[in-house]
Amino acid sequence: MTLRTIHSRQQGAVRPRVPLLVGALVLGGLGVWLLGGPGPMGFAKGDRVALSQYSAGDPTGVPQGRAGQSLVERGEYLAKAADCVVCHTARGGEPFAGGFAFTLPFGAIYSTNITPDRETGIGTYSDAQFLDAVRRGVRPDGSRLYPAMPYASYTYLTDADTLAIKAYLFSLPPVRAPARADTLSFPFNQRGLMAVWSAFFNANERFRPVAGQTAQWNRGAYLAEALEHCGECHTPRNPAYALNERRKFAGAVTGGWRAYNITADTRAGVGAWSDADLAGYLASGHAAGRGTASGPMGEIVDASLSELDPADISALVAYVRSVPAQSSADTPEVPSAPVAFSHSEGPGSGKLAGKQVFEGACAGCHGWSGQSPLSALADLTGSRAVSDPKATNVVQIVLAGGSLAPAHGGIYMPAFGRAYSDSEVASVANYVTARFGAEGSTLDAAQVGRLRAQTAQ
Repeated sequence: MTLRTIHSRQQGAVRPRVPLLVGALVLGGLGVWLLGGPGPMGFAKGDRVALSQYSAGDPTGVPQGRAGQSLVERGEYLAKAADCVVCHTARGGEPFAGGFAFTLPFGAIYSTNITPDRETGIGTYSDAQFLDAVRRGVRPDGSRLYPAMPYASYTYLTDADTLAIKAYLFSLPPVRAPARADTLSFPFNQRGLMAVWSAFFNANERFRPVAGQTAQWNRGAYLAEALEHCGECHTPRNPAYALNERRKFAGAVTGGWRAYNITADTRAGVGAWSDADLAGYLASGHAAGRGTASGPMGEIVDASLSELDPADISALVAYVRSVPAQSSADTPEVPSAPVAFSHSEGPGSGKLAGKQVFEGACAGCHGWSGQSPLSALADLTGSRAVSDPKATNVVQIVLAGGSLAPAHGGIYMPAFGRAYSDSEVASVANYVTARFGAEGSTLDAAQVGRLRAQTAQ
């Protein structure tokens, strides 16, 4: 064999590897782009600086009027701002004793007991162990928490605020409540994989204000990104189930409910809302002509947002309104005018079954015009949920019912999940969205069944 032949064969062996190498680099770059992205405040102009270097005042902690309160009192305020009770309380269970189900496509995760019970709760946690659990997702035994616990957002909490929350939790009566076993399938049941996830998606750093932004804006950023962790529901997720900050606050479906677009987009987001609309919705769960909070958002308003001082609500409004507009197709322009109707009129789109369900179960409270004869909290016209062509939240509120804007005085929506079949729920959702919304949904029984399963505890 000549040297030329050997060289030729070596070249032939190398040539196929070149496109493979290029392909691997392209795929690797695409993966980095998909899984990476800006930080939660990456959209804002200005440099992030240490708290000690920010001259406009400390945006962390409690509002100025509460600074003289005891450590436990400050911790109570911060725990409410962090919305701890909603996720750590099962339906009908003791507050903070865990057991709330996070239903995922690959199984269920149950929240844990965070009362100071020494056997089943957090009563033996040291300060360092509590900080690790809340901000790094690491238990005292070294095992990893799943990001259903929003430690990738809580990571921005200061030591002082995190330990104030601990002081409040330790002041509560201990409740013996052993953890429920998760039902995740393989490989999602391998907690060790969360160490890899955290290496990519948990910044493990404390909040740093943005220089050049106002003190109010930075306070709103701390509330929205660290304490209230708004993005955990309102920001879509990337293929690794981390927040896709390139689509910040553009809306997502979480736990079977749709968290709507809250960017500055005037059509799909809250860009057309006034400051008073947004502040009123956050503080009370209702904005006239805009809709009423229900489901998880209603719970957050009731347990968390309604408990914030007005100055903190204003700071949240200032921050949320600064988030750049992101378009999304889930909420077309929302009609606000009442709908004319005569009982001899056909239901439209052939949805006779939906009309019959509406007449028997809904019209008495919601009205045939979409404006409730009982309370503006029950108006259908102007509601974002009713104008969602996927009708996700309409289905869930029909199935589960619940209190609507209890912080606003509130009314109760009965649950009809047991009274009506999936087919009947689909028909009434299709009728309501076609009649009172911007675009009618086209749900079938199977889709309703899947939504029902996502919120079953």
